[in-house]
Amino acid sequence: MKKNVFKVLAVAIALFSISACCSPLLMVQNAKLIDAKGNPQILEVVADKIEANYTMDFPTYYFHPDAIMEVVPVLVYKGGEAAAPALKLQGEKVLDNFQVVPNSGGQANGTALFDYKPGMENSRLELRAYLLNKGKKIALPAPYPIADGAITTYKLVNTKGERSPLQADNYSEVVREHKETQFLFNINSDKVLTKELTKSEIKEFQQFLTNLANDNQRVVKGTEIIAYASPEGPIKLNTKLSQGRGDNAKKALEKITNKEPLVGPITVTSIGEDWDGFQKLVAASDIKDKDLILRVLSMYSDPVVREREIKNISMVYKILADKILPELRRARMVTSIDFNNYTPEQLVELVGQNIDQLDVEALLRAATLIKDWDTKATIYKKVGDKFNDDRGYLNLASIALAKEKLDVAKNALAKVSNKTTPVYYNSAGIAALQSGDYSTAATLFAKSNSKESKVNSATLDILNGKYSEAASKLAGTKSENEGLAYILTNQLDKASQAITCKCADAAYLRAIIAARKGDKAEVAKQLEIASSNSALKARAESDIEFAKYR
Repeated sequence: MKKNVFKVLAVAIALFSISACCSPLLMVQNAKLIDAKGNPQILEVVADKIEANYTMDFPTYYFHPDAIMEVVPVLVYKGGEAAAPALKLQGEKVLDNFQVVPNSGGQANGTALFDYKPGMENSRLELRAYLLNKGKKIALPAPYPIADGAITTYKLVNTKGERSPLQADNYSEVVREHKETQFLFNINSDKVLTKELTKSEIKEFQQFLTNLANDNQRVVKGTEIIAYASPEGPIKLNTKLSQGRGDNAKKALEKITNKEPLVGPITVTSIGEDWDGFQKLVAASDIKDKDLILRVLSMYSDPVVREREIKNISMVYKILADKILPELRRARMVTSIDFNNYTPEQLVELVGQNIDQLDVEALLRAATLIKDWDTKATIYKKVGDKFNDDRGYLNLASIALAKEKLDVAKNALAKVSNKTTPVYYNSAGIAALQSGDYSTAATLFAKSNSKESKVNSATLDILNGKYSEAASKLAGTKSENEGLAYILTNQLDKASQAITCKCADAAYLRAIIAARKGDKAEVAKQLEIASSNSALKARAESDIEFAKYR
């Protein structure tokens, strides 16, 4: 008891001596009387910055009224040290404009801010104090350690980005093709003329059907005969003509194919008066008054009225009778063929042996069947370069961003012709994200406004220290960063539920959760799994999250 009394008395005498002495130099000798504290005591890197607040408590009679003290926060780390701007303190009689510490005792407050550098995750923050006296700068005997650190857990964020789905192909395993020809008829006749049976168009049609017999990829499904009458004369007559032309065209078709099943099942459809065909031929013609004719068609729907009004345009009716109407007295023969497209195996083989044989849709489908990255990239580049199809460039950018091949992705995006789609904005945003241009990335993600871009904007939130916003955006997305966002907001149970991957990265995050919960055994278990990744194994050795378990 007596010893404690004597100790308190000795401190009081020392403090009184400082205050009473004409020189503030005794402040140096009694520097241990200052109580310095930091907040937080374990530092954390947020948005590539380390920030700490600190306080210095000065007892009664310690700070000399004429004294000036300079306090420099210094972060000491492996590989160097960094100093923050100094805090200057002054006694009550000093006329400068620094923070005043009264002789009766008081507290000084300061903030230190550092730019993060590799190595600072294993560091110490200390305050180095100096007494400024008569032009001399006198260091207090020892620095004041106030914090350790720093936590860099947010840097585990995945910056590859949430890619938009690859642009799909329109590849069909079975493609419906059509081969068409026609017979023309004389006015008011349904008889197939001999010259129609021997014309070159029919010969070509016959040869095409014959060749199908040796085509293993094509199968005839059937032929439809569609018969018409020109829109002139009585409707009843034209209806009968259309039906007769269809029936006779079927007989003629069977004759020229020798009734062999080259054309498949034959069906006959009678249209009657062909007003649609009439309108199309007039619109495509160079008839001087065609606009007047088309106006009549738009004004009247009754075929009798239409015919009457058109005949009243006497100046053009002869031209219609000579050039348009004969083309409408016809029977079209349309053969439908199913083309059996390349099988997956054939597509892969052709990519390696004869890629130029594939069209754009086949190339896009082939890319989905191939795992090799370089081959995929070659296919997508050909889709863009050869067919000028944005899907190739967008897909190339997508797979390049996943591999963090930034130059390849940027080059592909530069060739995209339509740079206003959600997919383009999202991919360009990921490229900006991976380049470290967070401002541009944020703008592009906002323009995209897609599901993927919203996840990517949450990645920016993590990088910018907006952890609560990130956790809110990522909730339920099953994104790789969802669990990390919960850890950064100390929602550890939610983080455990969100982290489901059985991989080294996920194991490392689970180890951090266990460390924050104080589960030593689980920390060891998860770090053992994570150690399969050499980078994570090295990180764990200096990660302050595990400091008390080392």
